[in-house]
Parts: sequence; C-alpha cells; structure tokens
Amino acid sequence: MKKILVVGAGPAGLMAAEVLSRAGLAVAVYDAMPSVGRKFLLAGKGGLNLTHSEPADRFASRYGQRRQQIESILQGFNAADVRAWAGSLGVETFVGSSGRVFPVDMKAAPLLRAWLHRLRHPETGPSVQFFMRHRWIGWGPGEGAPTCLDFDTPHGTVRVQADAVVLALGGGSWARLGSNGAWVPWLRTRGVAVAPLLPANCGFDVKMGWSAYFASQFAGQPFKSVSISLNTSHGVRFERRGEFVATATGVEGSLIYAASHLLRDDITASGQATFELDLLPDRPLSWVLAEVSHPRGSRSLSSHLKSRLHLDGIKTAILHEVLTKEQLHQPEVLARALKALPITLQAARPLDEAISSAGGVLFEAADDHLMLEALPGVFCAGEMLDWEAPTGGYLLTACLASGVRAGQGVLQFLQEK
Repeated sequence: MKKILVVGAGPAGLMAAEVLSRAGLAVAVYDAMPSVGRKFLLAGKGGLNLTHSEPADRFASRYGQRRQQIESILQGFNAADVRAWAGSLGVETFVGSSGRVFPVDMKAAPLLRAWLHRLRHPETGPSVQFFMRHRWIGWGPGEGAPTCLDFDTPHGTVRVQADAVVLALGGGSWARLGSNGAWVPWLRTRGVAVAPLLPANCGFDVKMGWSAYFASQFAGQPFKSVSISLNTSHGVRFERRGEFVATATGVEGSLIYAASHLLRDDITASGQATFELDLLPDRPLSWVLAEVSHPRGSRSLSSHLKSRLHLDGIKTAILHEVLTKEQLHQPEVLARALKALPITLQAARPLDEAISSAGGVLFEAADDHLMLEALPGVFCAGEMLDWEAPTGGYLLTACLASGVRAGQGVLQFLQEK
C-alpha cells in the first residue's frame, strides 16, 4: 500500500489527509505540537467563523492579487461545501447578521473532535495515523529524495520515506502554536521560490506613538460606528465602516485588519501610511460644522462636543492626540478633522502577533495540483502558500480547499507514477 506523509495537523493538512484516506491510502500525519489543530482551536475561542455566505464572485475578490489561483482552488471546495462538510460531521451551521457562517454552538472543539474521530475510525479504508511531537527538520545532509523527510522526536531523529508528501506547515504567525516559518530556508535550498513571510490581519504602531495619557486611559477601548478611508501610493481606494481598537502603541481590530495589506505595503514602499478616520460617518460635513460652530458659552470644548455631537471618551481624546490646541478651537479645522482625522502609521506589529501571514511558497513554483516543480511528489497546502485574505471565514475556507486540492493532486500523481 502506498504511504503518504502529511506534515502539519492544521485544517489544510487534516483535509488533505481526509481526501487521501477516503481514497484508501495509508496516511500518516506528523506535527511538532503535542496535540492536533492548536491554532484552529485558538482561532475559534471567540466563535468559530467557518466561512462566509456572500456570492461567489465577491467571495473570490477577497483574495486580492491571488484571486485567480484561490478562485480555481475554491471551485473544488467552496463555501457551500464547507457547510456541507461540517454538517457531515454532525455540526450544524447558521449565517450570522454579517453574513459570516458559524457552528450553531459557536465552538471549534466539537467539530475538531468529530473530525479526528472520523479520520481515526473511518467507515471504510485505513485509519489516519498521527505522530505528535515530531518536528520536521528538513531533508538532512545532501540531496536526498524529496519524499524522504527527517523529524526531530522525543526519541531522537527519525527518517521517514513516503510515496508522496503534503506540506501544510502554516505561515509565520502564532509561532507558539507551531507556525514559525522554519521551513522557508529548507525549501529555498531545494530550489523552491518562497516570498518573505509578512504580517497580515495585523495591528500597527502610530507614528511618534500615543501620548502617555492616551495610552494609559484608552488602550483596549474601541472606536465604534466609525469609518476609515485611504488612498494607497498605487492608486487603490479603500473605504469601510466598522470598528477597531486603540492599543498602547497604535491600532488593531477588524476595520484595521480589512485594510492591513494596503497599509503594510504602503509602509514598505514609503516608510509610513495614513488613513483618515471619520468619527461621525452618519453626519455630513456641513452639519458637523454647524454644530461645532454653535456658541458654547462657558462650557469646555469636551462638554460642547458631547452636548452637540454626542461625542466623548476615546473619540474626543483622539482629537487632542492629532490636533493642536489652536486647531481644536478653529471650527472649520475641527469639523474637517471630525470627518477625516489623519492617523499616520509607521510600522506593522511583529509577524508573530498577526492573525495570519502573507508570503510563502509562490504559486508559480507549483503546478495546478500544488505539487512543487522542484520537488516531484511534494505538495503544499494552506497558509504556507503565497496568499492572504481578510478575516471573515476566508482564511479557513481557502486552507480547507487547498488541502482538498493537494490531496487530489497526490492521487493523480500516484496514478500517473
């Protein structure tokens, strides 16, 4: 019987293992961590966002420059297939008010338990074998066979030969859960083109930092019912409404994550990036100007803004961070700032803090079945490929779909071989 190695016990690796096991192959999953799916479980702590219910064309647009490649992969396993797959594991799903899809109980652990049970106790075919605390360390010295891998284990180094290999090692974020990007130099040494790993869905540090007062009083507090907009150096326009959070050094949260790839790339290109913050997106500039121009008598500016604009707390405080005292008392300047307050960023937060990562194995280094051109019999899946997407179920869906594509690629490779 043919033996297949899957390296990485996250969603992409497990999905590849399921495809291969269902086809009757002997599959062994190796992972450096003590247990399976650690990042998957942590990502689902606040409610497991499986996928999104929006139309396919809009869904595919979320993958930006890699839309063509990911859209092709999604043709074999799309958002509807994700829901059907979860249902086959006994996990019912629902569509939330934002269009996101969640398990009814919102939890990741029951789904993972059911999935592992099916992999270990399939109705037909061999069970998937799991080897935990087995850290892949490359191919060892020399130019060994691409499908002969070395692992560091509690009992020393182990060399494993297989008929095909699926690498699903994740990107570079959340290293403590196993995705540390250690594989990058090993693949490059073997002639595989790999783009540098970069933070995606990440926070940023503001230029010059917040004042000590703002950082101590407002770090961790949200900006709600706001919108941000920006024009990148490449002429891309971004505008969206939502919320984000102030941190001790800058900003993070869903609205920032949605624009993070644009902000990150602008910082890389020119050393900084600026977005405009609309604190009152429901009100036109003319109305705001009329309200701030209203005589305030003996009231303080803060009291005036609270009375006329219902503005207080962090929204008032950030005005003091950006504007001078003189500007705060100029109605036209203040009104424009309330509608388009410039927030300049100087750096993305470190890769290990990011929700996900960009960069990785270039699609151009693999064939349509995700087999590496330089390493016949070795396939890649999941976040270690060079793509990125916003939060909202897009990351997990593409990881699962790429696992399906890689698994199917292995089957075709073995048939042709």
